[in-house]
Amino acid sequence: MKLTLFHLDNCPYCHNARRALAELMKENPAYGQIEIDWIEESRQPEVAERYDYYYVPTIYLGEDKLYEARPSESYADCKRNVKAALDTALANG
Repeated sequence: MKLTLFHLDNCPYCHNARRALAELMKENPAYGQIEIDWIEESRQPEVAERYDYYYVPTIYLGEDKLYEARPSESYADCKRNVKAALDTALANG
């Protein structure tokens, strides 16, 4: 089970996703078993161009997009969506 997470270093929504991941991993240690391939899209555009998304953070499991942030998304929404992605990864582990 490996997730691919696209992000930008200066993105506030991406910082929310990192915070959510840290909190969720404390809440459920099983999430820590999920491998996450962090792709900073400005440093790896050749990888980012192979995927269909517009906003970051975006999380994929293989070719399946599990989460793409929305403008004005709250932290609570971000955390709920990140948790859903993690749960999907565990279920498909």
